[in-house]
Amino acid sequence: MENVILVVHLILALSLIGIVLLQRSEGGGLGMGGGGGGTGGGRASTSPMAKVTWGLAIAFIATSIALTIVAAQNSADTSVLDRIVDAPAPVSTPELPGADSLLPPASTDAPLTPPRAD
Repeated sequence: MENVILVVHLILALSLIGIVLLQRSEGGGLGMGGGGGGTGGGRASTSPMAKVTWGLAIAFIATSIALTIVAAQNSADTSVLDRIVDAPAPVSTPELPGADSLLPPASTDAPLTPPRAD
């Protein structure tokens, strides 16, 4: 059930992005371009594209709430801390022969000095 809602949610998200990108810009983005002006006090009629955008947005919010409810019901009995305690111990890997030659010298080793030319 959760996977079905998640797939519908993702389809709605992609559709919402696409429909918003297809809409014509009205200008004045981010408050630029002259403000509200004094011409006309009423609202403009809603285009069919805007109605589809509203419908997709409402469906997106509904699937978001449904996903939250389903996830809360699925995890009602468990905690994240319970899953950490039940985790298996890490498996140690055996050392490879000759692995010491790949490591840098220990800090207690004396630094290497170039041989003297006498």
